[in-house]
Amino acid sequence: MKRPAPAALSDSLPPQALFILGALSQYIGAALAVLLFAKVPAAGVAWLRVVASAGILVAWRRPLRTSWTAAQLRLVAAFGLTLAAMNLAFYLAIDRLPLGTAVAIEFCGPIAVAAIGSRTRRDGLALALALVGVLALADVHISGSPGGLALAVAAGVAWAGYIVLGHRIAADVSIRPQDGLALGMAIGAAGFAPLLLSSAAPAIVSPPLLVACLAVGVASSVVPYALEQVAMRRLSRPRFALLLALLPATATAVGALLLGQIPGVLESTGIGLVVSASLLRSHDSP
Repeated sequence: MKRPAPAALSDSLPPQALFILGALSQYIGAALAVLLFAKVPAAGVAWLRVVASAGILVAWRRPLRTSWTAAQLRLVAAFGLTLAAMNLAFYLAIDRLPLGTAVAIEFCGPIAVAAIGSRTRRDGLALALALVGVLALADVHISGSPGGLALAVAAGVAWAGYIVLGHRIAADVSIRPQDGLALGMAIGAAGFAPLLLSSAAPAIVSPPLLVACLAVGVASSVVPYALEQVAMRRLSRPRFALLLALLPATATAVGALLLGQIPGVLESTGIGLVVSASLLRSHDSP
């Protein structure tokens, strides 16, 4: 009699645990990136993250085998370039700000999309609460790194664009979302290459640094995406939204443990307000 095949790890773990593992991988990857900034500029690490993610996703999905219309290619290209810009702005931000602070400010992007898309009082209140949290964070860092604050806001704006464009891709039933992500990531990597290739040069000529930068891409993008996809299939939308709201707190914890970035009282309050705002937003919102 045949023994049943052992269950895959993704099937044996609760979906909440898969999401948490993905979040930890994402921000441990970001913390590793911060440690690499002393040897490779942040822009170079950001670009190599996109390159690593694109390489793995393209090898997995092989999106060029799909027949794309011109309109679909334009949409996917915009999506990929926005995604690459979001990564670039975020890495430039965490080069200047604590990890948890940058993530909290960036989170205003999806909260704003939810508020504008639903126009409910609940989402309006969530956006107002998030803005108060960001103002508290700005009060802590405006004198030390106004550029970092601006870059974190830019990452949030790009995240909002990524959500809007991603929903348009998902709405096109003739496109498999994973294929759109793979091709978009490849276009984003190619599109930013002329600007960022020189920043990545220290890693390109040093195999250990190159491996470390590519590992950042795997830890920060590929692993979280794979685990998130499995978790989403097994979680209701409200529960998934609840877990998503905890990402700024997760980033803060990772920053404190791995980078020694201990937030003060006002900074902790600001991050807490953003987390509360994300918990408050409607679960039916994007």
